[in-house]
Amino acid sequence: MLPQAARRAVFHLPRPPASACRRPPAPTRFPLPLGRPVRQRTFATSPARLDSQASKSADALPPPPPPKRTLTRRFRTLFKYSFYLAGSTAVGTAVLITAIFLHDAFTYGEQHIEGVPVSPLALKPELGGPKNLPIVQRYLGDFEDPTNTQLVDKPHLVIVGGGWGAVGVLNSLRPGDYHVTVISPETYTTFTPLLPSAAVGTVQVRSLVEPLRKIIARLRGHLLNARAVDLVMSERLLEVETACTDGRPQRIYVPYDKLVIAVGSTSSTHGVKGLEHCFQLKTVSDARMIRQRILDNFEAASLPTTSPEERRRLLSFIVCGGGPTGIEAAAEIYDLCQEDVIRYYPKICREEVSIHVIQSREHILNTYSEAIQKYAEGKFVHDRIDLIKPARVAAVYDDRVEYTVKDKDGKTETLAIPTNFVLWSTGIAMNPFSERVSNLLPNQVHKKAIEVDAHLRVKGAPVGEVYAIGDASTIETSVVSYLLELVDEADRNKDGKIDFDEFEIMVNRIKTRVPMAESAMGHVRELFKAYDKDSDDALTLNELAVLLQELGNKITSLPATAQVAAQQGKYLGRKFTKFSKQRATLTENGLFWGPGSDEVVAGPFRYLHLGSLAYIGNAAVFDLGKTSFMGGLVAMYAWRSVYWSEQVSSRTRALLMIDWIVRGVWGRDLSKL
Repeated sequence: MLPQAARRAVFHLPRPPASACRRPPAPTRFPLPLGRPVRQRTFATSPARLDSQASKSADALPPPPPPKRTLTRRFRTLFKYSFYLAGSTAVGTAVLITAIFLHDAFTYGEQHIEGVPVSPLALKPELGGPKNLPIVQRYLGDFEDPTNTQLVDKPHLVIVGGGWGAVGVLNSLRPGDYHVTVISPETYTTFTPLLPSAAVGTVQVRSLVEPLRKIIARLRGHLLNARAVDLVMSERLLEVETACTDGRPQRIYVPYDKLVIAVGSTSSTHGVKGLEHCFQLKTVSDARMIRQRILDNFEAASLPTTSPEERRRLLSFIVCGGGPTGIEAAAEIYDLCQEDVIRYYPKICREEVSIHVIQSREHILNTYSEAIQKYAEGKFVHDRIDLIKPARVAAVYDDRVEYTVKDKDGKTETLAIPTNFVLWSTGIAMNPFSERVSNLLPNQVHKKAIEVDAHLRVKGAPVGEVYAIGDASTIETSVVSYLLELVDEADRNKDGKIDFDEFEIMVNRIKTRVPMAESAMGHVRELFKAYDKDSDDALTLNELAVLLQELGNKITSLPATAQVAAQQGKYLGRKFTKFSKQRATLTENGLFWGPGSDEVVAGPFRYLHLGSLAYIGNAAVFDLGKTSFMGGLVAMYAWRSVYWSEQVSSRTRALLMIDWIVRGVWGRDLSKL
C-alpha cells in the first residue's frame, strides 16, 4: 500500500498539455504464435516518474504538419474559366487565320476567261422610239452562262433608283423570276438615317454604303449607271441619260414589262431665295461637303489673325427645320464640339460656338408625341442649343440668315444671324423624273409626289405596268373620286339611294380601295346617321358626296420616311414573286397584264408603323405610337442597336461597329481629306 500522501499525489496529478493528450499512433501489431500467452504487467509508478514519462511521450510525438496552401474554390473557378477563354480565343484566332489563308489562296489564284458570248444587240443596239434612240434590248452579260441565258426570256423588270424602296424590292424577289435592271445615278445604296453622324465624322461614309452590284448579283440582274429623264408609256420605253468617256451625255431607251419608280425626292424650297448658299443632307456627297465646311470653319477660327466678329460668324451653325434630320444634325454638331473641338482646338473656339434651330411650328419633332417634344426641347435648352420657334426663314445670304417672327402684339419682325454654315432640311419636293411622269398624266394633281392607288400603281398609267414607291409617291386619300363606282356597286335596287345595308357594302369597298380610310370610318351606324340629314334612313348622292369628301380630309398621308419606302418595296417584291408563280394561270385568264391582276394575287398595301426614333445628343427618343421611350445612354445604345440591325449587309454592320469603337476610344477623325 502506498502512503496516504503518495496516493493523494497519484490521484491529483497536474493536467498535461493538449499536445500530450493526443493518442500516439497505434503500434504495428504483429501476429503472435498460436498458443503463446500474452503477459500483462502492472507497475506502480511514482508521481515524479509519471511526469517525466508524460513529458518524454509529448517530446517523442512528431509536430503536426503545417496546413496545406490550397487555392480557394472561387480562384480555381476563375482560373479554369480564364484558361478556357484563353484557349478558345487562341483556337478561334488560329481557325480565323487559317480561314483567311485558305480564302486568299483560292481567291488570288489565276482565273482564265475565254470565249465569252456577247449578243450583237448588246454591242450595237437598234434605233427606235419617238426620238430614234438606241434601244437596249440585250446586255453584255446576258449570255455569259446558262442561268443568264434563261433570264433573257423572262419579263423585264426595271427599277429606277437605288434607295430604300428599290433595295426592298430586290431583297424580296425570287432569283430566276425576272430579268432585272436597276437604273441609278449612284452605284451604291446609302443608309440615310446615319448621314448626320457621317457629316461630323462620328462614322465613316464607307460604313453606310453597299454596292448595288452586290445586291443585284443574287438575282443575276444588271446595273445601268444613269438617270431616268423621260417615259414613253405607249411603247413601254424608259429614256435614260448616261455619261460617256468623253464627258458628253448620251441618251438611250430601256424597254420594260414592269417599271418601278423609286427615285426619292428633293428638299422643298418654300419660295425662299438664296438656297444656293445652303447645304442639304440627302446623299453621301452632301455629308462630305458638310464635314469639309465644318472643319474649314474651325481651322479658320483657330487662326490668330481672325477677328472676334469673324470667329463668331464662322462658329455659328444654323439648321433650318425641326424634323428628325435637322435635329440629329444639330445634336451631332454639339457632340463634335463637346468631345473633340474642346480637346484639340483652342478653348476659345468651343466658347464661341453657337447652334441655332429655326422651326416654323410651335415644337420640334412635331410628328412625335408631346412627351418626346418636351423632352427634346428640354435637352436642347440644357445643351444651350438655340431653338427659334415659331419662325420662318425669309432669305439666306452668304454671310447671314434672315428670319421673321411675331412679337407679342402680332407684328412681324425680321431678324438676322451671321453665319457661315446653313443646313436646309424642311419638307420634300418632286424629283425631276417624278415631276416629268406626273406631267404626262392628266389626273396627277398632287404637287409633291406621284399619286398611286392602294396597290402602288401609278394613277393614269396602264394598269399593272408602272408602280411608284417611297418618297417619289403618295397613296391617294381622296374617296369622293370613287363615288359613282361605289354607288353602282352598292345600290342593289338601283333607286339612286343607299340604305344602311347597302352602306355597309360601300364601306367594305372603301376599305379595299383606300385602306388608310379605316381609322377614319369609326362606327358605321353612327357615321350613317350623322350624314342622313333628312332622317329617311337612306343617303342621297349629295349626302354621300359630302360624307366621302369629309372622310378624305380626315385621312393623313403616309410620312416620307425610310420605313415606309422599305415596306412598300418589300410589298412589291412579294407581289411580283406571286405574279411569277401564277403566271401561267393569269395568262390563260388574260389577267397577267390586264386590269385586276394585282387584286387577284395580293391585297392592297397596308403600312405597319414600327415606331420613330431620333438622336438628340448622347440621348435618344423612341415614339412607338401609344408609348414613348426616351433617355440618356441606355436610349442611345438602343438607338444604335436598331440602326445596326437594319444595315443592308453584315459588311456594313462590321464597319459601323468598328467606327463606333474607334470614335469612343480615339475620337473623331479631324483631318480634311
